[in-house]
Amino acid sequence: MVKALPKGRWKLEDAKARFSEVVRHARTDGPQRVSVRGHDAVVVVSVEEFDRLVPQKPQAPFVEFMESLHLDGLDLRREADFGRDVEL
Repeated sequence: MVKALPKGRWKLEDAKARFSEVVRHARTDGPQRVSVRGHDAVVVVSVEEFDRLVPQKPQAPFVEFMESLHLDGLDLRREADFGRDVEL
C-alpha cells in the first residue's frame, strides 16, 4: 500500500507528472515541497512569496555607481593614433 504524503509534499515523480497542479497549489496554498528518494530536495513557491523572501535591492543610478569607483587618478586620455598604413 502506498503511503499518502501530507498536504504540500510531493514525490519527484508525482510532481513531474502533475507539475501544473504543484504550481497551482504553490500559488493558492503556499510552498510545495518536492522530495527525491525520501529527502526534501526543493520547494516550489509563488513569485509573490519568492519576492517577499528575497527582496530586490534597488540599483544605484549609473552616474552614482561610476562616482563610487573613485577613478579620479585614472588617466583616460586616448593617444592620437590613426592606425597603420595598409596596401590594398
